[in-house]
Amino acid sequence: MASTKKQIPEFRSEEEERSFWAEHDSTEFVDWQAAQRRRFPNLKPSLRTISLRLPVSMIEDLKVLANKRDVPYQSLLKVFLAERLERERRRA
Repeated sequence: MASTKKQIPEFRSEEEERSFWAEHDSTEFVDWQAAQRRRFPNLKPSLRTISLRLPVSMIEDLKVLANKRDVPYQSLLKVFLAERLERERRRA
């Protein structure tokens, strides 16, 4: 027996959509039992620039390691952070 779900409204902006979902339960609109997992390999994650103060010696060490791997040190730092975050998620 299929349940009737509400129609998801059309949104004029992401902000309007965020506001809507912050106040509504998605189960009223989506049949999650029938949902299928999908991959979106070409999506780029949203990025935010942050200011991070690190000891000069740490930055120099990072630059040396990055140079050995022939990658920018900021990229190597992101890899290190991602690996640690994944490890912490598995522990939790």
